[in-house]
Amino acid sequence: MKKNITIIGAGLVGSLLSIYLSKRGYKVKVFERRGDMRMEKMSAGRSINLALSDRGLLALDKVGLSEEIKQIAIPMHGRQIHNLDGATTFQPYGKEGQYINSVSRSTLNMKLMDLAEEHGVEIHFNEKLKKIDWAKDAMEFENTNGKSLPSFKTDLIFGADGAFSAARLQHQLQHDKFDYSQYYIDCGYKELTIPATASGDFAMEVNALHIWPRKDYMLIALPNLDKTFTCTLFFPFEGEASFSNLITEEKVKEFFQKTFPDALPLMPDYVNEFFNNPTSSLVTVKCFPWIRDSTFALIGDAAHAIVPFFGQGMNCGFEDCRILDELIEQNGDDWHTILQQYQTLRKPDGDAIADLAVNNFTEMREKTADPKFLLQKKIEARLHEKYPDKWIPAYSQVTFSPHIRYSEALQRGQQQEAIMQEVMAIKSIEENWQSEEIERMILERLERR
Repeated sequence: MKKNITIIGAGLVGSLLSIYLSKRGYKVKVFERRGDMRMEKMSAGRSINLALSDRGLLALDKVGLSEEIKQIAIPMHGRQIHNLDGATTFQPYGKEGQYINSVSRSTLNMKLMDLAEEHGVEIHFNEKLKKIDWAKDAMEFENTNGKSLPSFKTDLIFGADGAFSAARLQHQLQHDKFDYSQYYIDCGYKELTIPATASGDFAMEVNALHIWPRKDYMLIALPNLDKTFTCTLFFPFEGEASFSNLITEEKVKEFFQKTFPDALPLMPDYVNEFFNNPTSSLVTVKCFPWIRDSTFALIGDAAHAIVPFFGQGMNCGFEDCRILDELIEQNGDDWHTILQQYQTLRKPDGDAIADLAVNNFTEMREKTADPKFLLQKKIEARLHEKYPDKWIPAYSQVTFSPHIRYSEALQRGQQQEAIMQEVMAIKSIEENWQSEEIERMILERLERR
């Protein structure tokens, strides 16, 4: 007999997971503490547009949704770097034809909820998890609209309720050996907007992720279907150039005029947005165990919250759903085995992409405007073109190679980076980077590892 499954959280991962499980014949209920975003006005300033890449698309494709979701996405073929002097350079993400997709978090979430309900999933909104009784496999919710909901039993619970998961807290409080760590980076973020032009067109190149790298901080912009760009300022909380210091209109104007002069004319409402949109923090969460016998599992950000600098938070959560579904395919209704294997496979990968994402923050804000770094990327791209089976750039392993595990990508990436540091230390590398001697040296180092 098929289990009754309850999912805590109707975000991106919870909604997709409910579709996977309902297609398998399970009776699925989802409980979400927020109201139904399809019925309510979205609050501005906290979205961070998402970069949907091959891992996420593969997970969507497994339930027949990838083509439908592509209709609400915009391809981005590379990074458009905006230097302080106004010059721009384009850095392709991978080989020709490879790209990531800009998609609105709320638009995608609403689409997935619609599709979940079409597959028979029940979604209950304004239901805040109060307690899980592990002895009885029962849950209690508090309705934020004042309605009462009796506690009820379920066979299996998935905690898909994000970085600050209430389900994870219930699991943690009643587990005698629960490991938990959270790490906040020194920067927060604030959302700004580049509107469409007076003629109703995009104000910049549409098929690119725009970055204004400024060493200790950066501004990025991703395109939207309505011809606007969602901008995100990643900025220190403390220090001379920081959120704590930009407290007057004059200081904000002076800072933006000095730091992002070419973006300024495109953001007519930036001062108002700066003061009215919230400043949010960025956290990495690692924990263990994710599961409890055959009755409970964490998934998505609830299991492994990461910072957004590799664009993999959603993609990793979607991949959790795909891997879980493959384990159901292999093990039938043996949920004890399914959850054990799920944890064994995904925990190392969740930790790995968390570390990769933090490292990529340094690359985006500091290195993308560095000529030596750009030369390194040219060498790596040339190697990948000539020896695609021997050398895959770390970014391509993560973004365009969904069958390479994150943990494997981290390990291989570290090995390749060690080789490249040796190569870039060669005095004449700027003149000789295309030489057979350099190529031979790299291939020899690869053989040794």
